[in-house]
Amino acid sequence: MIPDKLLPTTVVGSYPQPDWLVDRDVLTRGTVPRVLQRGFWRVPDASLTESLDDAATVAIRDMERAGIDVVTDGEVRRQSYSSTFATALAGVDPERPGIVPGRRAGTTVEVPRVVGPIARTGPVLLDEARYLRRATDRAVKVTVPGPFTLSQQCVDDYYRDPRALALAFADAVNAEVRDLFAAGVDVVQLDEPWLQARAGAAREFAVEAIDRALDGAEGVTALHLCFGYAAKVPGAKPNAYDFLEELDASSVHQVSIEAAQPGLDLRSLQLLPSKTIILGALDLGDPVVETPETVAGRIRAALRHLPPERLVLAPDCGMKYLPRPVAFAKLQALAQGAAIVRRELEIWEDAAP
Repeated sequence: MIPDKLLPTTVVGSYPQPDWLVDRDVLTRGTVPRVLQRGFWRVPDASLTESLDDAATVAIRDMERAGIDVVTDGEVRRQSYSSTFATALAGVDPERPGIVPGRRAGTTVEVPRVVGPIARTGPVLLDEARYLRRATDRAVKVTVPGPFTLSQQCVDDYYRDPRALALAFADAVNAEVRDLFAAGVDVVQLDEPWLQARAGAAREFAVEAIDRALDGAEGVTALHLCFGYAAKVPGAKPNAYDFLEELDASSVHQVSIEAAQPGLDLRSLQLLPSKTIILGALDLGDPVVETPETVAGRIRAALRHLPPERLVLAPDCGMKYLPRPVAFAKLQALAQGAAIVRRELEIWEDAAP
């Protein structure tokens, strides 16, 4: 159940995977994997299921100890936020990925290749969601790649129509979302970083696809957009989004925004008057752990633009590329910073005539 208190804390999704589970060199080299990578796991196949359960338990307990209110399993069972779901769908060639240019000149990236009608033939993330639900008495969140992002990071050899492709992905995502809520998940989050990267195409059909993916959802829905992992997109980031206010017309309940690292112009929060904002209050591009007071200052700045009832606190993005001690300490600072401002609000309310 969603915690009934002001300024609840959550994570965007991922948490560092243990070094005994993954090969860090494979994890960190190149781009974020779009298809499944060989040599990613350090443990043999016969031990992989048990090892993934153990790693999920570690992530869940870390979030609980840090004081996070709405937890995930850290996405520790996944090679990336999108590859597990994208490559499990019918219509995607499991043997021959597509090849697209990489961010750096002269590089290429393997991506899912669509060769037939996209369809979900069965649950993809349901087992991990059920494990998460059993493992904690706190509210839980599961993330699913959003339909627009899925449509933008593949090679389409079948539909040859960007809108039709996104809507086909939306139907597959919708079936997954419904199953996740039926399993007791409190929040389902769509990851849609490509809304910012390709804002022009997003304006044409992204909201339509998002609403289709969330049709009939019986729980709290969230959507994350960002400028990319700090470890993969280093350096200065824009302080405003090219695609943001359009989401106010969508059916999603919460919008997760990267704000700390880019120094987001917080007037942007006023562009989403009907949404709860999940504010990125931890800079994941800075290895220095924030003090609780630094986090509290970021929260106070956001509260100049929206009421506390519409604010949730989180890291800017997924934390998988951070060292685990740093990630844990940052989550502690997040929870403690939220507690500082929560007490201030309670004092103010008690003092009001």
